[in-house]
Amino acid sequence: MFFMAVQRLLNWGERIGPATCSIIRHLLEDKPHPEMGYRACLGVFSLGRSHGEDRLDAACARALTIGSPKRKTQSILETGLDRHADLFPAAATPLPTHENVRGSDYYH
Repeated sequence: MFFMAVQRLLNWGERIGPATCSIIRHLLEDKPHPEMGYRACLGVFSLGRSHGEDRLDAACARALTIGSPKRKTQSILETGLDRHADLFPAAATPLPTHENVRGSDYYH
C-alpha cells in the first residue's frame, strides 16, 4: 500500500511536468517517513487545479532554480513570477581586474 501511494504521487507529478515531479520527490524524501509528505504533495497538486498545470510546473522549475523546493511554489504562483522570462539566472559577470582583487593563485 505504501509503495503504491508514493508511486501514484510521483506518477501524478510526472504527468504535470518534470519540475513538479522533482518537487514531489523532494517533499517525499525530505521527511523521516514519506507518509509525512503526502499532505504537502496534495497541496502542490491543489495549486495545479487553481492556477493551471503549466503554471505549476513553471513555478516548480523556478523554486528548484532558486534552491527552495518547499512552500515557495505557492508564493511564486501568487506573485506571478512563474510567467517571467528570467526563469534561469544569467551567466555570472566576470569580476573586473583590479589591483586589490586576489587571483585564484593566492589561495593555493
